[in-house]
Amino acid sequence: QVQLVESGGGLVQPGGSLRLSCVASGFIFSSYAMSWYRQAPGKEREFLATITRIGGSTTYADSMKGRFTISRDNAKNTVFLQMNRLIPEDTAVYYCHAAHWFTGRAYWGQGTQVTVSS
Repeated sequence: QVQLVESGGGLVQPGGSLRLSCVASGFIFSSYAMSWYRQAPGKEREFLATITRIGGSTTYADSMKGRFTISRDNAKNTVFLQMNRLIPEDTAVYYCHAAHWFTGRAYWGQGTQVTVSS
């Protein structure tokens, strides 16, 4: 059974940091590019960052560059999103996404809530 389980969300003050984790199971993790997306209330789901299978290359949405960092640990089937200098506009549900490098088969996690508020 394929699972992507996000964790690490919560309430944080503006200017603070959070590190999200997504643990994968049920598929060959190292065969999948991993990404993070988010969806704020009333808005469409938004791409944040992606990392290639071995972690040699990353891509970020322009608005995230310099504040967010994606990384992965293939030995632990885990992808991370380090978020710094958070602002209220970062409040959203954050989702983990996996896409097979060749077939394009994709999976979504259930999401973790991040709330940035004083």
